[in-house]
Amino acid sequence: MGDLVLETDRLVLRKIDEGDALLQDRLLNTPAVMAHLGGVKELHEIEAKHAKAMASFAREGFGFMMVIEKETGELVGHCGMKRVDNPLAPNVGDHEIGWLVREDRWRRGYAHEAMRAVIDWAFRSIGAPHAVALTCESNVGSWKLMEKLGMKRRPDLDFHDPAMPDRDNPTIQYSLTKQQWEHMQCTDPA
Repeated sequence: MGDLVLETDRLVLRKIDEGDALLQDRLLNTPAVMAHLGGVKELHEIEAKHAKAMASFAREGFGFMMVIEKETGELVGHCGMKRVDNPLAPNVGDHEIGWLVREDRWRRGYAHEAMRAVIDWAFRSIGAPHAVALTCESNVGSWKLMEKLGMKRRPDLDFHDPAMPDRDNPTIQYSLTKQQWEHMQCTDPA
């Protein structure tokens, strides 16, 4: 399973290994999954993102991880936390959470399950004061999950990214503070 970081009822979230770029390219790098993430990536782009995630873990103790389905042992997603690194964002350096799930595993609650674990990890273990998530208005599934996780829309953090197609602009952000998360856990632990 690689370097285990987090575990949920149905999922294992582990650090990225050297050979994971090919696996991600084969299972997650599809037009549907990547529709609002700038489209299908070249293998070298995935390798570069994986290198950044591995460096982030080495430097800061967090990064993006591979999401493994316990029942099958298969890769079903990619999620985690990094620093906001888009230079156009007004909040560069904030803790940014994100995810993607394999198309044949959509609508099973995997993203919600994984991200609850990531958010809890961010606040309890990493010490993040707040977390943000970036998406676009056209990615309804993404921002609806952000709201389900208790995140609040932050129009003051929106920005235009010319690297993204018009339909995916502006980049919008949601935010969740440690205090909001802790309050939610007290009132609705599920």
